[in-house]
Amino acid sequence: MSSTTPQQTQPVSSLSASVIARDLTAGLVVFLVALPLCLGIALASTGAPLFSGLLAGIVGGIIVGLLSGSQSSVSGPAAGLTAVVAAQIAGLGSFDAFLLAVFIAGILQVGLGIARAGSLAAFFPSSVIKGLLAAIGVILILKQIPHVLGHDTDPEGEMSFTQPDHENTFSEIWTVIAGDIHGGAVIVGLVSIAILVLWEKIPRLKKSVVPGPLIVVLAGVGVNMLLHRIGGHWIISGTHLVQIPMPESADGIMALLRPEAGLIRFPDFSQWTNPAIYTAAFTIAVVASLETLLNLQAVDKLDKRQRQSPPSRELLAQGVGNMACGLLGGLPVTSVIVRGSVNLNAGASTKLSAVFHGILLVVSVVLLPHWLNMIPLAALAAILLVTGFKLASPALFRQMLSEGRYQFLPFIVTLVSIVLTDLLVGILIGLCVSVLFILNSNLRRPIRRIVETHLGGDILHIELTNQVSFLNRASLMTVLSDAPAGSHVLIDASDTDYMDPDVRSLIREFQEKTGPARGVTVSLRGFREKHNLSDQILFADYSTRELQDKVTPQQVLKLLREGNRRFLTGNRLTRDFSRQVIGTAGGQNPLAVVLSCIDSRVPAELVFDLGIGDIFSVRVAGNVPGAMELGSIEYGVAVAGVRLVLVLGHTRCGAVTSSIRLLCSGQTAEEATGCTHLDHIMKELEPSLDKGQCRLLNSLNEEDADVLINEVARRNVQHTVDAIVERSATIRQAVEDGIVLVVGAMYDVTSGEIEFFVDKSAAESPSTSVPA
Repeated sequence: MSSTTPQQTQPVSSLSASVIARDLTAGLVVFLVALPLCLGIALASTGAPLFSGLLAGIVGGIIVGLLSGSQSSVSGPAAGLTAVVAAQIAGLGSFDAFLLAVFIAGILQVGLGIARAGSLAAFFPSSVIKGLLAAIGVILILKQIPHVLGHDTDPEGEMSFTQPDHENTFSEIWTVIAGDIHGGAVIVGLVSIAILVLWEKIPRLKKSVVPGPLIVVLAGVGVNMLLHRIGGHWIISGTHLVQIPMPESADGIMALLRPEAGLIRFPDFSQWTNPAIYTAAFTIAVVASLETLLNLQAVDKLDKRQRQSPPSRELLAQGVGNMACGLLGGLPVTSVIVRGSVNLNAGASTKLSAVFHGILLVVSVVLLPHWLNMIPLAALAAILLVTGFKLASPALFRQMLSEGRYQFLPFIVTLVSIVLTDLLVGILIGLCVSVLFILNSNLRRPIRRIVETHLGGDILHIELTNQVSFLNRASLMTVLSDAPAGSHVLIDASDTDYMDPDVRSLIREFQEKTGPARGVTVSLRGFREKHNLSDQILFADYSTRELQDKVTPQQVLKLLREGNRRFLTGNRLTRDFSRQVIGTAGGQNPLAVVLSCIDSRVPAELVFDLGIGDIFSVRVAGNVPGAMELGSIEYGVAVAGVRLVLVLGHTRCGAVTSSIRLLCSGQTAEEATGCTHLDHIMKELEPSLDKGQCRLLNSLNEEDADVLINEVARRNVQHTVDAIVERSATIRQAVEDGIVLVVGAMYDVTSGEIEFFVDKSAAESPSTSVPA
């Protein structure tokens, strides 16, 4: 997969003012949501400083945002990594040693990006990606309900089922129901949800430059200020507000940024010889890369423009970001679907919004902590709650259900697993279930088994798939074992690229030993040199002298019937035309003569699913028996030894239609069209026309006129059958001797089906001709 595509490169200088304005406002909304998330994730990552979450958000926004090829993804500290971070900090003994592991993990991710490992993202099943989207939506709904109602004792931003405060997703909601509700927060939350819903419903508001979430934040601050005037238990304060560490003065700001203040930490390079560092780095790199690729694909599915982000370039950008986090004291970063979905819902068009959100995080720490600490968490929770409903929409569930169980079950298992565990564990469970379904599909349908009727008899045709692995061996063995004794099996590898050595050994053993021991003849076709098996066709897939001598007229008629049935169902025989050309170069042994119309819609070889050398095809307008046509048929019967003469007419025949109208008008073809030879065709068609019908023809509507014309075409077929036997003593004698059968048939140009004018007794015994 290419690391860049034209869709991703859109320089800021070429953007319109409206797009820049919308990206900046979207970046502001993402910043407002990301701020408490950064703090909450740092708090949930046991052993990590609170400021490390903000640093990760800054790096994810600015550094990763600038390097990434994605226009919609936003990076930062990931809730799904909190358990990994806490475990690695505890295992390494210090946060500074952990930072060294983060730095090395970034180097590994850069290597993965250079090696184009991001192409692995193409193998993630869409059902798992959609399950991830729906799960994030459900989690946002469940996790934000308590915050909307003012229950804020646990860290904002946690996404796992089991929380750091020893509660879980459902017990947290139960606590709220039991009575831990803050009246002021409820007012802010409900007002915020109402604003967001109205913003989506009113077209003018939805298309405005100002996004609804920004109005929600401002309204939340305004409602809080109003509640302060009311006083009492309605006041929103403390844990119900955003909480950024606040210096007391400008000197305090500078003091916070000095190394001795402890906000900025540096990696402990003295630990570089510790093997545990590299184990931790590998773990962080793998988990962060997997989560990034999954989230990146999920965010791309939300993008209305359906732009595809380059995954390998994203890994490289994430690697550089994690190197920076390791050097500055930040938590590891990944692409985060919550930020990305909020970004897109706020109307972002380019990655300018992601970069701007990172800049705002820097400004918030240095200049705006007082103002930001006035924002109620209930307002931010409302934004996430509405985002959750968009991600887990009923339409998505209906779509997945309509796609069948092979899509719906991995989707729902992924969703439930993520909700009941955490993002990484749930994704792995979803991937495992999806792989099981894929394996089950391969085990059940590794081959296509068709019983084909060739000229030489029935053939069990086994078509192998493109990839035939060891998992398919048991199924193939079962199919081969079920082949009846004395039958003929064709194993077709024409579409197979990879074949497992065990499967090749099975085929070779069946061809050389197992099959012959049971009287089963085995032919091979389509095998390549690398398969170490040679093609060998041991049946007649074109007419030969031996086949022509032993076949009966009734058997030829049956072959034509079955050929038309294959033509109708689309299960046409796979033919090696090159082999047929070589096989018939020395002579021809056709089984039938087909006299048909020149109509371009009725090619005899195709509608009967025939090959090269199988029939003589005589074509003339109106399928009439002129002298040259009759001579050609006589040659087929007396010299070439055919066993069947078939007269094939068809519905909506142009030659019949034109002839009828001319005959009814009393004009000759030369008088009407200037053509001097069409009268010969009209003369042959005239006996099939009832002159009494001429009076009706002009008064009939188009549909009834077609019925009349088709009836004349049927009578013309029967007239031609009778004329062939009557006019040719050679053919008449062959019919009387039971060597040849002369029959008629009609082809329906609307369906492709052929109706044969032959009853059961005629099909089983010789007859001069068969009445319609």
